[in-house]
Amino acid sequence: MLAVGRALGSAPRAPLITVGGTNGKGSTCAMLERILLCAGYRVGLYTSPHLIDYNERIRIAGAPIGDVALCAAFERVETARGGTPLTYFEFGTLAAWAAFAEAAVDALILEVGLGGRLDAVNAFDADCAIVASIDLDHMEFLGETREAIGYEKAGIFRPGRPAIVGDPQPPRSLIDHAVGAGAELQVLGRDFGYLAEPGQWTWWGRRGRRGGLAHPALRGAVQLANASTAIAALDALAARLPVSMQDIRRGLSEVELAGRFQVFPGRPVVVLDVAHNPQAAGVLADNLGSMAFHPETWAVFGMLADKDISGVVERLRGRIDRWLVTSLTGPRGTSAAELAARLEGLGIRVAGCFDSPAEAYRAALGQAGEDDRIAAFGSFLTVAGVLQAISDERKRSTT
Repeated sequence: MLAVGRALGSAPRAPLITVGGTNGKGSTCAMLERILLCAGYRVGLYTSPHLIDYNERIRIAGAPIGDVALCAAFERVETARGGTPLTYFEFGTLAAWAAFAEAAVDALILEVGLGGRLDAVNAFDADCAIVASIDLDHMEFLGETREAIGYEKAGIFRPGRPAIVGDPQPPRSLIDHAVGAGAELQVLGRDFGYLAEPGQWTWWGRRGRRGGLAHPALRGAVQLANASTAIAALDALAARLPVSMQDIRRGLSEVELAGRFQVFPGRPVVVLDVAHNPQAAGVLADNLGSMAFHPETWAVFGMLADKDISGVVERLRGRIDRWLVTSLTGPRGTSAAELAARLEGLGIRVAGCFDSPAEAYRAALGQAGEDDRIAAFGSFLTVAGVLQAISDERKRSTT
């Protein structure tokens, strides 16, 4: 990464925020982007994975990169790498870096792909690093305990620069690494935080309080923690990226993010959530519980084989009445039959097995009552398949 980055030559000349963590990365990135856009900055945002089009991963000035600019960035990386081998993610990360340099962005937000210490994004020195949360996921790469995973996440911290942690109980390894590196550590609940109030909330930090804030447009109680973490990062960079209270209010009210407790109103209501580990599944369960009453909830459920399938199911079994399971393609995919066997082993009756998320979603639509609810979750691939099916339906209805 470093060698090819040097060969690329030009680099973006803008403050860089790196965002890692087990869950909450995408929401935090989306809030940062929207607030900075409202403040008038030209923002470059790199996230992963994408749902429908690869272009979603690279956003410039609030929109996915165009095909021409994306291909030009790929060509620059291909030329610069020479004989240096690159993984899929490394190649894409360098292409995003090249695209942001070409676009002359004012602010950069890079989402960590996996872990932190050895992730491709960590080749670039962050002016502010965020770890949104720490929980058990990708344990075959990061370690089997929160302490081991916390050490890997903390690898994005830099000496003398803000390190913002959105987990109120971070593992000791993360704190020790931050202190040892000389980072300017701030932890949710200790150095900054929030007070939830009826219809509004208050953020507090080292430089005072900001009250009368509207709840973020992203649904779920956990979004106050993500919003607080984003504001703490911007507060730490205020000298280089000043934003007003109005920018923050407007940004939080306008933020959007596909697949994160995304609710499509109608009859039946459809909920999309990329929850694919027990912590995220617990948040989804809480969010489903806070919604209006629905006679039955139908699950469109697909997961990858290397994920904690049982842990996710246990967190959500009390919120789901009918389970429709779907196969996911690729070497890591789980077949519907395998998933059904796992569920039945947990004492859960499966209502149907399907070859794709789209097929499972159409079956749910055909069987669910008008007042019921359909929840699609378990993987980005599951949500992507249902999202594409919804998009196809809308196109057919307008032609």
